[in-house]
Amino acid sequence: MAGGGILGGGRSSWGYGHPAAARQIGGRWWKQEVKRRERWLVALGIVLHAVYMLSIFDIYFKTPIVHGMDPVPQRFSPPAKRLVLLVADGLRADKFFEPDSDGRFRAPFLRSVIKEKGRWGISHARPPTESRPGHVSIIAGFYEDPSAVTKGWKANPVEFDSVFNQSRHTFAFGSPDIIPIFCRSVPHSTWATYPHEYEDFASDASFLDQWSFDQFHSLLNRSRNDPKLRQMLLQDKLVIFLHLLGCDTNGHAHRPYSSIYLSNVKVVDKIAEDVYNLLENYFNDNQTAYIFTADHGMSDKGSHGDGHPSNTDTPLVAWGAGIKNPGWLISDSLSDDGFRFVDEHKHDMPTPTEWGLRGIERVDVNQADLAPLMATIVGLPCPVNSVGNLPLGYLSLNKAEEVEAVFANTKQILNQFLQKSRLKQLSSLYFRPYKPLANFSSFLDQIEDLIAAREYKAALKTCHILRAMSLEGLHYFQTYDWLMLMATIILGYIGWMMNLTLHVLQSYTFLGNIFLKKTQESSLRITKKNVYLGGCLLMSLLSVILYLENSPLLYHAYISMTVFLWTQILSKLQLLNAIWKELSARNFISNMKLLSVLMMSFIILEFLVASFFNRKLYTWFFLMAGILAALHLFFIASGRHIMALYLWSSCWFLSMFTLMPAEIPDNNPLVVASGGLIVLIGMASRWIQSSSRGDNFKLYIVQMSEQRSQFRKLFLVQASLVVLSSLMVWLSTSHRALKKELLPVHQLINWSIAVVSMILPLFSPPSILSRLTSIFLGFAPPFLLLSIGYEAVFYSALALVLMGWILLECVNLYSAECQGPLHVRNLEDNPTGGGYNARYLQLSDIRIPLFFMVLFNIAFFGTGNFASIASFEISSVYRFITIFSPFLMAALLIFKLFIPFLLVICVFSAISKLIRVPRLGCYFIVIIFSDLMTIHFFFLVRNTGSWMEIGNSISHFGLMSAQVVFVLLLLALTSIYTKDIEVPSQKLSWGKAT
Repeated sequence: MAGGGILGGGRSSWGYGHPAAARQIGGRWWKQEVKRRERWLVALGIVLHAVYMLSIFDIYFKTPIVHGMDPVPQRFSPPAKRLVLLVADGLRADKFFEPDSDGRFRAPFLRSVIKEKGRWGISHARPPTESRPGHVSIIAGFYEDPSAVTKGWKANPVEFDSVFNQSRHTFAFGSPDIIPIFCRSVPHSTWATYPHEYEDFASDASFLDQWSFDQFHSLLNRSRNDPKLRQMLLQDKLVIFLHLLGCDTNGHAHRPYSSIYLSNVKVVDKIAEDVYNLLENYFNDNQTAYIFTADHGMSDKGSHGDGHPSNTDTPLVAWGAGIKNPGWLISDSLSDDGFRFVDEHKHDMPTPTEWGLRGIERVDVNQADLAPLMATIVGLPCPVNSVGNLPLGYLSLNKAEEVEAVFANTKQILNQFLQKSRLKQLSSLYFRPYKPLANFSSFLDQIEDLIAAREYKAALKTCHILRAMSLEGLHYFQTYDWLMLMATIILGYIGWMMNLTLHVLQSYTFLGNIFLKKTQESSLRITKKNVYLGGCLLMSLLSVILYLENSPLLYHAYISMTVFLWTQILSKLQLLNAIWKELSARNFISNMKLLSVLMMSFIILEFLVASFFNRKLYTWFFLMAGILAALHLFFIASGRHIMALYLWSSCWFLSMFTLMPAEIPDNNPLVVASGGLIVLIGMASRWIQSSSRGDNFKLYIVQMSEQRSQFRKLFLVQASLVVLSSLMVWLSTSHRALKKELLPVHQLINWSIAVVSMILPLFSPPSILSRLTSIFLGFAPPFLLLSIGYEAVFYSALALVLMGWILLECVNLYSAECQGPLHVRNLEDNPTGGGYNARYLQLSDIRIPLFFMVLFNIAFFGTGNFASIASFEISSVYRFITIFSPFLMAALLIFKLFIPFLLVICVFSAISKLIRVPRLGCYFIVIIFSDLMTIHFFFLVRNTGSWMEIGNSISHFGLMSAQVVFVLLLLALTSIYTKDIEVPSQKLSWGKAT
């Protein structure tokens, strides 16, 4: 690919190595200056990415919970004295309502309640559909606190209010993972949990539900002889909570369609009936309300967490004091009113016919609506952190009481908004209020006036309007700093990328000559001094403002880093001016060429971003890449038809792997057979070297002077180790299949093969093909020993494509040579001291970082999802260690994942030597491209959804942010193998076709 300079210039001004006269003048000073600047850039990049990576926690994962609000009491007599909450953990709505195979319903008691004396519906949970967030939503009235990510999703990091806090007394029995969350810090509570050891996935877990009921039954029996306990039970504003874990445990262990799970549905129905009969006989006052629901559902695979209806749809049945009787529908016809629940399901969805409840009115709610419902029933203030909407469809109240209940619910949410507004105003020098609620008091006065005038319908409507605006206001203050923080971070990333771009242009293109001359001028030093002074003043001013606003220390770091980066840019006005003059001097076609290359690069980067969410995109990419590469080779290198066919077939071979499941199935024969494939590839490489005599083209990657006998012996040793590792794979797996212990001698052999094979490439000849073949054979044994299925074949497929990349670059190099002599910069003029004569970068050289990033990412996702190590099978380490050792097992697993990356890096280093591009210059371009992807992932970070979805969005952003260190470390590691690779220095003529 012939092309102009990195700005699109022609060969007459700067080309494949135009001599750097000005840098010869600079000499040693220039090289030292470039090295110093690059060390500084790497250190700055590490600090910058570490700091900016933390920004997502200040933006996306700040807790919405505030404190300091006063509870809003009810202004009417409650309809019930006590409330019973039964939560069947992990109970799916469809499995609860549908009949079994015999046509009998699994919950006969609760169905009789629905038909005779209560209300029912679907409670819609919001992802993450997990036990802790689900119970917090039910009992406290708000959804998952995003800041829980800092606790590993194990606990709520901020204290919060709940129905239990507001109650006069709470009795709770159930799981040790749920009950303490709500009762540990509540002094007016009586609770008990079973030991963790009871949660046995190997048995029927319905006994856990029975345990909770038995504990409550025992408490009632004790109260007959304990006046103090009985007095507590006879109080009003009493809450009784039974957590029933059986369905969740059985669903995980046996799946929700198993007989054990379905039988557990009958168990919880029987417990609900027993609790009802027990309490009605005990109190005998018709002052008890009952709510039966679930925290989340269960997928067919026995998991939960995402937003699938099987996880978000949970049953809800309410009856007793203060609850309406069943409503009967005249017509089943429903229309979409545009309302959506928190799980994005439509309002008034039709009831499935098989449930047998089509004629009975169904009242669906959001899960957080249950907290204000429970509080209203027993006359408690709504939990002060609740965002739930009181579902009047369940309450048996008169019109005046309905308005009062909704008004109290609205004021409770409004109080949260007012508190957030006050806190933000206290810490802001320039406060931007939420304008729609600037006159909130007028809304309150209007509602009071409407209630006094008994215009209840208008009062309800105004309450709903005020509530909706209050929720919008809460979101406004939750995201109050987003614009400032996001703008700061994005400007910082842009400033960092511009600094890298200027460094590449200054150090690796002809523009460095211009700038080197400019450094002689005293005006440049004066300009830099003024820019640095202005940057320091701006940084100080912004820091003072942040200090006065009591901003976190990290805010200072974000601002300071961004100001510093842009100060560095502005200090290079002369270089910016030179770039602008060069662009202005170019003709329209050259600038369009530059623009088209940049656009194509952007499209490829966006493709890479999309591939993080859909691995199968790589299949289409390599199918097309194989065709395009073959056509390119066919037309550029006429007569090399076999080479074109090789490029096409290798790309198509690699394209298959991203169609395969990320969870790799065991296939021991395939792993053994892949050892033979690796040896065949090594033999093909050996044949290419032996047949290179008389074909000058192959001399790009083969040296005729290398010691063939020495290489032959090394090849035989490496091939033998590959065959031996395949045999050990078969032997070790056979022992496991027979339940035999892996013998120590087997482990010793496996470890010895892995270590020795990785040392041997250091003794291979230094030509490109010889060294890379030896590296390929050297890392094959440990990869085979760590493989369990098709990933062993992927190793060979990736190597074939990498070899195709080298051949493609050889063709491009030949094509450029045919246009005229190529002048390569002398070694002493190479600012990086890379050990080979590097040349100027050209616009066409952008393909090298782009190809590298595509292949680097296929190494990420070719056999799984590197962003989640859980997608890789831990059994792949059993041939090295069988005793549980988490650190060693994790180290082996990560090493296996790194091996494909090492191959890509080695080929990248070899190609940079082959076509004489500065490797560090390409590295910095890779970082620029990576940070463009990082910015995209920055906007894709999620704080809602399943924990896996949230975690993946964080890991995607983190992985791209870590590229500045990750790639550099791999470059340093692989330099052990690639630093002495030799390439021909003379022009090579095109030889015979193959």
